[in-house]
Amino acid sequence: MPNQAPVVPTDDPRTVDTGEPAIRLRGLRKEFGSVTAVDGVDLDIPPGEFFSMLGPSGSGKTTVLRLIAGFELPTAGVVELDGRDVSRLAPFDRDVNTVFQDYALFPHMTVRQNVEYGLRVKGVPKAQRQERAAEALRSVHLGEHGSRRPSQLSGGQRQRVALARALVNRPKVLLLDEPLGALDLKLRLAMQTELKALQREVGITFIFVTHDQDEALTMSDRIAVFNEGRIEQVGTPVEVYERPASAFVAGFVGTSNLLRGPAAEAVIGRSGVYSIRPEKIRLDERLSEPATDGETSATGAVTNVVYAGATVRYEVSLDAGGQLSVVHQNVADAPHRPGTRVRLSWRHDHNFRVPDEN
Repeated sequence: MPNQAPVVPTDDPRTVDTGEPAIRLRGLRKEFGSVTAVDGVDLDIPPGEFFSMLGPSGSGKTTVLRLIAGFELPTAGVVELDGRDVSRLAPFDRDVNTVFQDYALFPHMTVRQNVEYGLRVKGVPKAQRQERAAEALRSVHLGEHGSRRPSQLSGGQRQRVALARALVNRPKVLLLDEPLGALDLKLRLAMQTELKALQREVGITFIFVTHDQDEALTMSDRIAVFNEGRIEQVGTPVEVYERPASAFVAGFVGTSNLLRGPAAEAVIGRSGVYSIRPEKIRLDERLSEPATDGETSATGAVTNVVYAGATVRYEVSLDAGGQLSVVHQNVADAPHRPGTRVRLSWRHDHNFRVPDEN
């Protein structure tokens, strides 16, 4: 994606720093009959941040996005945008725009007409809306595609048109509800890079909802991990991945091993629940090789081998009890076979203790 920054007018509200969080949620709760979808969420998101809400289906992340957008009203709690309580305002009275997974472009309109549509509804004069639409299309690097129809564009280009249609209103906050979910893997990976670069260029707050852990880790400045209507942890990708606040976060964000009970006492030497990421573990068939200072080690047998091209994942049943997953880059001539006796080793500081939820 070319490094071409869009032109932002000096009277654009995005350039005004009020000192308030772009979004502040306090005691946010949403009930649907007897079901509590969001249960007491508190959250501050500063201006200009790429913030992701990550969690499994039914965890409450999309409901929080809809509460911020105004598509749902909270049962309790407050939604503030730039210090202003908007909890009971209609969507069109909030300085936000939403991009959905299906893009919802009008097939009978050109790309430029699709981008202009919201401005036309607001009664913006023709010359001004054409200028702003052209600016928005340039910002997503589609300045030469304004006369095309959506059917003449690729999936990634249509997604960028949907982004331009949202950006043309110059919102302070852009909400994205799994916008990459309909793309194939290769295009989705490319669009992750483009979307993050675009956010840096336009400088507005992006709130991104996803259930894809890799997507959240790749794109986000910070991540909120949702589970059963609550936030389990908020932090940078490094903090959430390397120092999970709970067993749920350790298991959901990436792949993690959890050692607990007698297995933890035998291998680590202490009771508790410990997270060890599979890529941190070395695997060796030399069982008598002693562990070096600062290392934890265990022996066991390979029970399963999963070949994934660039990596190979091993499942190892430990002699001390429990099971560990090990991920290695595919650099060996032949992977270890099921049934092979192996020794596992990793650094002490990769034993990260997490709260025992039981």
